[in-house]
Amino acid sequence: MIDLRLLREDPDRVRASQRARGEDVDLVDALLSADERRRSSGVRFDELRAEQKALGKLIPKAAGDEKAELLKKAGQLAADVKAADADRDAAATETQELLLRLGNLIHPDVPVGGEEDFVTLETHGSIRDFAAEGFEPRDHLELGQRLGAIDVERGAKVSGSRFYFLTGVGALLELALVNAAMAQATAAGFTPMLTPALVRPQSMAGTGFLGQASQDVYHLDKDDLYLVGTSEVALAAYHMDEIIDADRLPLRYAGFSPCFRREAGSHGKDTRGIFRVHQFDKVEMFSYVDPEDSQAEHQRLLEWEKQWLTSLELPFRVIDVASGDLGSSAARKYDCEAWIPTQGKYRELTSTSDCTEFQSRRLQIRLRDGKQVRPLATLNGTLCAVPRTIVAILENHQQADGSVRVPEVLRPYLGGREILEPVAK
Repeated sequence: MIDLRLLREDPDRVRASQRARGEDVDLVDALLSADERRRSSGVRFDELRAEQKALGKLIPKAAGDEKAELLKKAGQLAADVKAADADRDAAATETQELLLRLGNLIHPDVPVGGEEDFVTLETHGSIRDFAAEGFEPRDHLELGQRLGAIDVERGAKVSGSRFYFLTGVGALLELALVNAAMAQATAAGFTPMLTPALVRPQSMAGTGFLGQASQDVYHLDKDDLYLVGTSEVALAAYHMDEIIDADRLPLRYAGFSPCFRREAGSHGKDTRGIFRVHQFDKVEMFSYVDPEDSQAEHQRLLEWEKQWLTSLELPFRVIDVASGDLGSSAARKYDCEAWIPTQGKYRELTSTSDCTEFQSRRLQIRLRDGKQVRPLATLNGTLCAVPRTIVAILENHQQADGSVRVPEVLRPYLGGREILEPVAK
């Protein structure tokens, strides 16, 4: 959540952020009104309680009619205090509810607009000219089936649409990707983490995933637990309700977990193969930093993502995501999109978001700097979302005979294998 003091001091900035996101601007005025009622009802309660306490000291000293009058007044004050307490609680609840609906303040340099209004910042690698090489590229599903690596038919039989099996070399390729990604993250100073896939509501809400993203979340009603769509949730909540000494920052974690997404808004999109699925594994980077260092940390996370994709020898571009396409917790987000030959376009493989103090305020995570205690900043960055990375590797490194060249960075994790050979025609 944002700082209420900032809202009071500069409501126009908050309105502009909401407008750029395409979100409800009137929410700002509703929140200001609720906050004013919260503060005024709090003052009223404190005044009545002080009067009640003062009166309580006079009653034992009074007698006769005076005491009767004081007791009558005390009865009325008790009712007034109770009413003021209820007003204060109601206003506080309304303020909190409205505050949780408000998105993070977007960074002033974020391009304004919808999904297609991003700005391309960099382009890396060369797109292969398959025509010049004399063959038509196969898509990842055909390649995966020829390699004995992907089985979507049995995935659908067992679990339904958008589920799959990785088999044989496909399973080995996932393990190679995860191990190589973790090796890079560990070398960069991240602590490897295996995180829970089920979290409590406060963890999910605290990271901002029960707002605009709630339609894509799986909820287990019987247990009141949520299946995470990313290990970001568990990694953010790891230090929930804690105060961290400033000299321990930055804290960097690399989490590996299964991820679950309903993909409720993607009917008819990417239905072939394993690009958009309900369950996948991912290595996620997560950082806790001093708020003054969040923008620099954001660039560092982006550099680690670029290092990873470059090591996989994939052509990709970096985009600055537009305001209307940001998640509620992100102040700014960069996506790295790899070229997918059979789609003829770049598609998202990684993303990194600067969430500033938004999540830490919700999760009550603070830093102690001397005598000062204040919210810290959190950031996240995908290092390897496995299925999409497999899609990009198979399609970009395929050969005319249906084999696939293994990027050098993965070969040590595949027993030195340089080529993945078809097992079926």
